[in-house]
Amino acid sequence: MGCSLRIWPILVAGTLGALLAGQAFSATYILTVAGLGGEPDYEQRFTALATDIDKIMKTGGQTDRIVETLKGPDATRAKMEAALNRIAGQAKPADAFVLMMIGHGTFDGEEYKFNLPGPDISAPELAALLNRIPAGRQLVVDMTSASGGATAALKKDNRTIITATKSGTEKNATVFARFWVDALRDPAADTDKNETISALEAFTYADKKTAQFYTEQKHLATEHPQVDDQQHAAAFPLLKFGAATAAITDPAKRELAAKKDDIEGKIDALKYQKDLMAPDEYKRQLTALLIELARTQQELDK
Repeated sequence: MGCSLRIWPILVAGTLGALLAGQAFSATYILTVAGLGGEPDYEQRFTALATDIDKIMKTGGQTDRIVETLKGPDATRAKMEAALNRIAGQAKPADAFVLMMIGHGTFDGEEYKFNLPGPDISAPELAALLNRIPAGRQLVVDMTSASGGATAALKKDNRTIITATKSGTEKNATVFARFWVDALRDPAADTDKNETISALEAFTYADKKTAQFYTEQKHLATEHPQVDDQQHAAAFPLLKFGAATAAITDPAKRELAAKKDDIEGKIDALKYQKDLMAPDEYKRQLTALLIELARTQQELDK
C-alpha cells in the first residue's frame, strides 16, 4: 500500500487545512479592544499594542477588511457592545470575524470577566453578543490574564479560540500579546511561505516566543497559551504578509522596531524584579523605560 491507514488521516487533515487556508472570505470584520490598564505602564502598552494591530490590519488598503479598534477611555463595555451589534447587523454568513482582546482579565473560579473602564464584561455575556454575528467563521484571540477561563463559555462550532493562558487560574499579566503582534509583522511567522499568516502560524510564533521569554528570564512560566482547534486555526487566514510588512521595509524602521521590542522586553523583565527592588528605584527605572518606549514609538509613527 502507498501509505498506512495510520498515516492516511493525517495526510487528509493536512490537505484539507492547506485548501481551506487559501480560502478567501467575502469580508473580514476585525475588532480589537484594549481594556483597562490600571497602571501607567499597562495603560500605555495596551494602547500601543492595539494601535499596532490597527495599523497592521489597515495596511495595504485591503477593501475586504472592516477594522475597528477600541482603546483607552473608548474601550468601554457600552462601546464594545455597540461595535459587536453593528457587526452583527452587517456581516453575512460568507464573511469572517476576528475579535482580539488585550489587557487584564479576572476569574473567580466560575466566571471570567474582561476588565474594561467602567463595568466589565463576562464571558457568557460576550458569548451572547458573538453568537448574534452571522459570520460563518470566527476567531477570538483573548490575550488577557486568566483568559483560559473564558474558553468554555465562548466555544462554538464555527469559532476558533486562542487564549494567553491555559486556565482562569493563571492570573499574572501576560506577555503573549506582545509576541502575537510581532507575529503579524515578522515574515518568520509564515512557516509555509505562502505569504499569508494563518491564525495557527501566529499562535505558534507567539507561543514559542512566550516560552522563550520565561526561559531567558529564568522565571517559572505564569502563562501557557492555548488554541482550542488547531485544524481550524490553520485554515483561518489572518492577513497577507506582503501588505503587513510593507510599512517596515525601510532599514531605519526595522531598527526602530527592534529597539521597541527590546525596550518592551526590558519592561516585562523589570516587572519580575519589582518585589526585590526599592519602590523608588523600580519607579525610576520603569519611568525611564516608558519614556524611551514612547519616543521610539513616535519615531516609528513618522
